[in-house]
Parts: sequence; structure tokens; C-alpha cells
Amino acid sequence: MTNSRTAFVTGGNRGIGLAICNGLANRGLNVVLGSRDVANGEAAARPIRAQGGTVRVEQIDVATPDSIVECYDRLTADDVAVDVLVNNAGIYPENDALDATMDQLDRAWTVNTRGPWLLVKHFVPDMIERGYGRVVNVSSGSGSFGEGLDTNHAAYSASKAALNALTMTLDDALPDGPDVKVNSMCPGWVHTRMGGEAAPRTPEEGADTALWLATLPSDGPSGGFFRDRERIPW
Repeated sequence: MTNSRTAFVTGGNRGIGLAICNGLANRGLNVVLGSRDVANGEAAARPIRAQGGTVRVEQIDVATPDSIVECYDRLTADDVAVDVLVNNAGIYPENDALDATMDQLDRAWTVNTRGPWLLVKHFVPDMIERGYGRVVNVSSGSGSFGEGLDTNHAAYSASKAALNALTMTLDDALPDGPDVKVNSMCPGWVHTRMGGEAAPRTPEEGADTALWLATLPSDGPSGGFFRDRERIPW
């Protein structure tokens, strides 16, 4: 199966991000695997390449604006057109609203919300100009007012609620005409370093909805929040 599209996945070297990279490569997309550490990214990319996937590893720290700009500039200089942006990189600080530290608040905001926002500002205008794009924001039910915020991880919940707000406001800002879509998704409780060993879902199960949203047809939804390919409340 071949596909001329290119997908950029942040936090792609492990967990759900790596499962998304694998799934997109299996669907024939060219994958840009974003990782803070290039060596870790290359180690993650090798098995995908061994199975015939096309993977480019890019160093990026979404908490650092300069890193985002430099990554964008490298891809642009090499004529890599990003058609699909999966904002997957995230952190999960503990503590309730009273005990959350300033560092936790700052890190949750910069990694979980500001980083995706800056990536959107760089890559989505190019998608609009080319007439095609898919943005997938990997959020969480912990950031859903309708399902109940996770008060034991207050900074995380607030940052994911803000990421959902980005999805909604970006969808409203997209012009009519170009086939560009943006959606949030919740992978569920996944057995990763972040989710812990007790989590019931595999990374592949957690990645499924992201893969669906990343490859939506032109009549697919935009501006929604999904888990298991079904809408969930904001």
C-alpha cells in the first residue's frame, strides 16, 4: 500500500506515538518521527524501516519554541510537506490544584498545549495553501468537563482541556474550501510509561483512533473529540 502523504508525529519514539508511527507507515505514509533525543528516535525507527516503512527522524523538543522553528525550517529546506500533524508528545504531572508546583504548571502548559499550538501555527498554513491537511491532537478524557476532570492531576487536566480548546478554535479558524481537518482524541488508559503497568490497553489499541483521524476521507468530521472512533463530550 503506497501513499504520497507525509505525517509528522511528536513524541514518536515510544508508547502511543511509536504505535501511531508504525500504523501510519503500515498504511503507506511517509513518517517524520519527532523525538527529543535523536538516538532514541533512530532506535525506534529501525524496526519500522526493516518492515519497509519510510521514516525520517527529527529532533524536536515541543517545550522549546526555537526547537519547533528549527525543525520546521529543516523540513521546509528539504521540501518535506507535512500533510498530517499528530500532536502526541505529552507529560503527566501529579498533584491536585493546591499542591501543583509552578514547574508542573509551566511544563504541562508548554508541552501539552503551547507546543501543539506553535506546531499548528507553523504547519497548518502550509496545509491550507496545498488544500489538504489532518491535525490530530492527542488529548485525554481527563481534560473533558463532560466526563469529569482528573483532579489528582490538575495541571495535566487543565492543559488537555486547553488542547481541546485549541482544536475547537482552530477548526473555527480554518477557511472553507481546503480539505483540512482538526480533531482531538482520547487513547484511553494505555499500558505505557505514562499510563503504567495496570493499564488495560495496548499502545496499538490506544493509537487506533489517532490513525483513523489522521487518514480521514474528505467527508470525515472536523472539530470533534473522539475515543474508539466515537464522539465523547468536551
